Amino acid sequence: MYKLIVSDLDETLLQSDKNISTKDIEAINALNGLRFVISTGRGFDSVTKTLKQLNQYDKEDTYTISFNGGIITENKNNRILYENPLSFNQASFLFELGKKYDVCIHVYTKQICYTYRIFDNEERYIKPTMRFINFDGDNLDFLKNQTIMKVLYCNEDMNYLRDIKQEIQLDNEYEISFSANRYIEFNPKAVNKGSGLIKLCEILNIDINDTIAIGDSINDLSMLKVAGLSIGVSNCVDEVKPYCDHILDANHNSSPISELIEKYIKR
Repeated sequence: MYKLIVSDLDETLLQSDKNISTKDIEAINALNGLRFVISTGRGFDSVTKTLKQLNQYDKEDTYTISFNGGIITENKNNRILYENPLSFNQASFLFELGKKYDVCIHVYTKQICYTYRIFDNEERYIKPTMRFINFDGDNLDFLKNQTIMKVLYCNEDMNYLRDIKQEIQLDNEYEISFSANRYIEFNPKAVNKGSGLIKLCEILNIDINDTIAIGDSINDLSMLKVAGLSIGVSNCVDEVKPYCDHILDANHNSSPISELIEKYIKR
């Protein structure tokens, strides 16, 4: 019997307008004794709206995996149960490296996303979902005393980002993933959505085989690989499909969680 569903947010649970469909909200609220947890590359502060729609905001015994598994929180008082940040030296190295490429750089602390060289389309893309501050300094010294969770580069040409990954050859030093068809993301080595799901299962004493994961993008692969049942939305990228036990008929705009529950929970 499945005990936990873990879902990616953007392009999976969330529609294009960044809301959860009414049908999915009703289906999730009707789950009896089965936990529903969101797993996102974003920070906890940027998912307040989603947690409120799920009736999980500031609620005991509900949980969030954020920063691609870098932080696990109980939603009540945003209580951190686990965290694994970048070191300042790692973040500074990635920032200096990113300056050599045609990318907007995001640097994430626990509360704020700091953006460097943000462009208009990217500003419009992130403005509805997160608090960000653009800066134009030459280094990250102003963040020396803050916890930095991850760094990412943004370019709307995914082939360009793939070329960057191939050129820099940092897979042995960082956990590197792609998301939203516009980001290459850097976390500490072995920090990913899969390790976050495993850690949450340890905290909740749940067998990993009793979990369902649903996602759409490459940064979801790690959790799709470890979950008991792996589901892709119909809009998932081609690289994800071979790792899914099933691809839904529904995309992120047509209530995929409802389809998942009907097919695998209510049967």
